[in-house]
Amino acid sequence: MLITIFVLLLQGCAKYEPVVDTKGRSKFETSNASEISDDLLHCSHLAKENSTLLGNINFWLSSPEGHNQYANIYKKCMEGRNHQVLK
Repeated sequence: MLITIFVLLLQGCAKYEPVVDTKGRSKFETSNASEISDDLLHCSHLAKENSTLLGNINFWLSSPEGHNQYANIYKKCMEGRNHQVLK
């Protein structure tokens, strides 16, 4: 029963939506705000395809900020596409 409760709580963590600064260009030469919709969809799909429940649990237990594998992949993907992710 404890495992079931734990799994249900972790599923709420899988709904990560990054907060992206579309106006600022502090660390990039050009703004990619025009491509944000496509990048959000693509990165979300990549994160879903490359994260598992067990991977999320292991990542969450070892992450000092309490992030899961899905959120980490999503954030890295957005940053790799030159978006400034705030959260």
